[in-house]
Amino acid sequence: MQTFSAGRCCSYMHYLQEMASSKSLMNLLTFTFGSAIGFFVCYLLFSIILEEQVKIQPHFLHNDPHGQHSSDTDSNQLQGQMNFNADFGQHKDENKNIAEGLYQKVKILCWVMTGPQNLEKKARHVKATWAQRCNKILFMSSEENKDFPTVGLEAKEGRDQLYWKTIKAFQYVHDHYFDDADWFMKADDDTYVILDNLRWLLSKYSPEQPIYFGRRFKPYVKQGYMSGGAGYVLSKEALKRFVAAFKTSKCSHSSSIEDLALGKCMEIINVEAGDSRDTSGRETFHPFVPEHHLVRGYLPKTFWYWNYNYYPAVEGPGCCSDLAVSFHYVDSMTMYQLEYLIYHLRPYGYLYRYNPDPATSPEEQSKNEALEDNQKLKQKVTES
Repeated sequence: MQTFSAGRCCSYMHYLQEMASSKSLMNLLTFTFGSAIGFFVCYLLFSIILEEQVKIQPHFLHNDPHGQHSSDTDSNQLQGQMNFNADFGQHKDENKNIAEGLYQKVKILCWVMTGPQNLEKKARHVKATWAQRCNKILFMSSEENKDFPTVGLEAKEGRDQLYWKTIKAFQYVHDHYFDDADWFMKADDDTYVILDNLRWLLSKYSPEQPIYFGRRFKPYVKQGYMSGGAGYVLSKEALKRFVAAFKTSKCSHSSSIEDLALGKCMEIINVEAGDSRDTSGRETFHPFVPEHHLVRGYLPKTFWYWNYNYYPAVEGPGCCSDLAVSFHYVDSMTMYQLEYLIYHLRPYGYLYRYNPDPATSPEEQSKNEALEDNQKLKQKVTES
């Protein structure tokens, strides 16, 4: 009897153990399945939230001054181009004597760094806007395109080829157009340049002076170097020395980082890194679009930009000169926005525009007044 009871007890205990084991297994499976569902739901929620944030966040730049340019996605690309300057009827009475005089006096050749993949997406919009105000405009590419047209530099595409393209472009300009201009401007196909303001800046210097201008950065080069994206402009003497330096091996293709390598070469050949700030000490060349500079807090203090400026950087309205020369990372739509805001929008009731250069002598004052009186006389004759 005792033996039978003990046997039944052992069987019952074994049964309970099996039940407990099965229950634990079920609990484990339930927990695992529930966790998987939970993780999947969380993943979907975070994906939706992040996707919405990406849609509403403005494009932010890479935390690397020599990193890749703005993306070439089609989200901000126009299909076709616009001619904002076909009709200047609303501006026919505007006094352009000073600007037109500087156009003849300060001759600037502009060359734009581009590539076959960017002719329709970027370069054509440069061609339709600010490039029309250069005394001479050239588009430099790895391949020749006779229809656009572009100059083929017999170089490969890619960021590691930028300095090669820059060297060859300046050599081409020197060999073919040296006598056609006094200053030689390099810009990217996502840079917007206000040529009239650049001429005002350059009018205070001689093209025979070994000097170049741009947004001045400070690391790695004692005198600083100019940001490639914001564009930079070489005097005739600076161009002559730069091209000669590669023939005499004073300079070489020592780095693929275009702006830094060019800056080191300029220091070697005693070309001065000029101060491009205006008479109020505000910057004229800008490595980003206006909002990045104008809106306080847009660029975090951990961003490379704050450590690279040669002069103390200012954020907010004091960042930028009223005679700004350039902005970078400008997509095709912003290219036309800037064209409209700079050359077409006018506040009503203002006869004269901003002039940072007051007359320095009675003779100059009299000359300016004579020009103004002449313009008023022309206007009266036209109206009558």
